[in-house]
Amino acid sequence: MELTPDDGSQHWAEPGVYAVSPGVYRIPLPLPNDALKAINVYAVTDGSRLVLVDSGWALVEARELLGAGLKAIGAELGDVAEFLITHVHRDHYTQAVALRREFGGRVALGEGERESLKISGDPSTMPMNTQIRLLSQAGAAPVIEALAEMFGGYKRPRTDTDLWEEPDEWLTPGRRTVLPDRELDVVHTPGHTAGHMVFVDDAANLMFTGDHVLPHITPSIGFQPVHTALPLKEFLDSLRLVRGLPDRRMLPAHGPVTPSVHARVDELLAHHDDRLAEMGSRVADGASTAYEVALRLGWTRRQRELGELDAFNQCLAVNETGAHLELLAFRGELTASDVDGVRRYRLP
Repeated sequence: MELTPDDGSQHWAEPGVYAVSPGVYRIPLPLPNDALKAINVYAVTDGSRLVLVDSGWALVEARELLGAGLKAIGAELGDVAEFLITHVHRDHYTQAVALRREFGGRVALGEGERESLKISGDPSTMPMNTQIRLLSQAGAAPVIEALAEMFGGYKRPRTDTDLWEEPDEWLTPGRRTVLPDRELDVVHTPGHTAGHMVFVDDAANLMFTGDHVLPHITPSIGFQPVHTALPLKEFLDSLRLVRGLPDRRMLPAHGPVTPSVHARVDELLAHHDDRLAEMGSRVADGASTAYEVALRLGWTRRQRELGELDAFNQCLAVNETGAHLELLAFRGELTASDVDGVRRYRLP
C-alpha cells in the first residue's frame, strides 16, 4: 500500500492511506453490508508516537487494511499508543478493543457513552430493545415485524457482547496532549449518541467530526441502547456549538475530507428546519403518529417511500421522525399524548 495525497482524485472509500496534513493520515476501512461502505480512521503521528482517531469494526479485512496503511507510514499495529474514539458504535469502537487485547494500546471514549456501553456488553439484554420500544410507541408494528424477519427474531439475548469492554479513560471536554507537540480540544457533541465527541486541532486547522458532521448524509439521531428524551434538540444544539467555533477543515468518519465544517453545519441546520416544518404539516393534514408521518415523507436523496427502504432503515426513519415530532411538541408547536401505548400528536 502506497501513501497518496488526499486530493479527492480517488473515491473517499477506496482502500489506501492518504496524507491529509503533516502528521495526519486517513485510512478508510470496510463496512460490510453497509450503505456507508467505509469508515475513515485517522492516524496522527510525530514519527515516534502514534494515535488513532476511531478504530474501525473488528473484522479481519479491516485489521489487515489498517496494518497495511500503518506500514505505509512506517508503523505497525502494535505501535498505536492510544485510540481516541468519537462514539461507541461498533464501526468506531470494537477494533480498538480487539487491538488493545493484543498490543496494549489505551482506549479513550466519551463519558456520556458509559450507560450505552454497559448495556451493549450485557448478554442478557435484547438487541435493539430501545429501538423496538420506540417503534411500538410510534405505532409502527409493521416495521417491528419486518425487523424480526430480517434478523431472525429480535426477542433473543445478545451474542455480540465480547468487544464492548470499558475504555481505559472516559473523556470529558477540554484540551489534552496527544503527542509531545500536538494538542486536541475534546468537544462534547451529543445527538447522534449521548457521548459523541469531536476533536479539534487548532494548530493544524482540523476538526475530526466523527459522525456528528458528515459531508453527504445526515447522521441518525439517538440510535443507541439508552434512550434520551430529546436527541434531536441535543444534536441541533451541538451543531450550533460547533458552528460557534472557528471554522476548520472537516475530517469526517464517513465521506471525503472537506474544506469547511461551517458550510456543512449550515446545510444540516437548514435541512432539519425544513424537515421539522414538513413533519408539522403532515400532522396538520391528519397524520397522528410517527409511523403515519414517516409514511407520508420522502426518504434519502431519491425521495423514496418508507416501504422501499429495508427494515433497518425503516426503523431509523420512523424513530428519527419521532425525534422530530418530540422536538415540535417540546417547542409547543404540537401537543403529544399517549393512547394505548402509542404516542399521538396534533396541533395545539
